[in-house]
Amino acid sequence: MAKESMKAREVKRQKLCDKFAEKRAKLKAAGDYVALSKLPKNASPVRLHNRCKLTGRPKGYMRQFGISRITFREMCSFGLIPGITKASW
Repeated sequence: MAKESMKAREVKRQKLCDKFAEKRAKLKAAGDYVALSKLPKNASPVRLHNRCKLTGRPKGYMRQFGISRITFREMCSFGLIPGITKASW
């Protein structure tokens, strides 16, 4: 389980990124890199990191489901994700 402060930091970065997205796009299109560099660093979408929606785990993230591989496996075992079964051959 990730620390609550790390989850909060990611949410804060996401909000800042959304706030400056339009302004960043305009400055980038105009080629004004001086003004672009004066924006907050956390306003850059590159600084965002995918985290599991349930546990906050930063590694092993499955983009299609929005959860980590460990959470995915647990949910599949309990039958919580429809259409997914454990492979056996």
